[in-house]
Amino acid sequence: MHIQVDILEKESLPDHKLTYVVMGARYNNIWVFVRHRERITWEMPAGHIEPGELPDEAAERELTEETGASRYTLRCLHDYAVTTNHGKAFGRLYLAEIEVMNPLPGYEIGERLFSDHLPASLTYPDVQRVLFAKVLEFKGS
Repeated sequence: MHIQVDILEKESLPDHKLTYVVMGARYNNIWVFVRHRERITWEMPAGHIEPGELPDEAAERELTEETGASRYTLRCLHDYAVTTNHGKAFGRLYLAEIEVMNPLPGYEIGERLFSDHLPASLTYPDVQRVLFAKVLEFKGS
């Protein structure tokens, strides 16, 4: 399947067009990746925006549910588009700086990984590589 990821301007889309939020999350200057209980691959903390939820609210909820973060700062970096053979979906990319991390809350995430770099085994490699590169580009500036 062909996948194309396009980085858009920061908050360039109306909230109702967005489906996903993705966070490049750091704790003690180390990147945080998560593994869903039903997968063997890693991913950046992320998830769907629920009906009636704003993207920032979804990012806060997903970050807490997927990492155990309880105190953090979130910064919106960019909106993005993912085009596949099935159509186009839109999301918002954030940088999360986690100050306090608690045990995983026991939802769908089975494990956390703390790493200096993007893991080799990714759930959505074509998408995650582009988004993580964009987070790294921001952190480097």
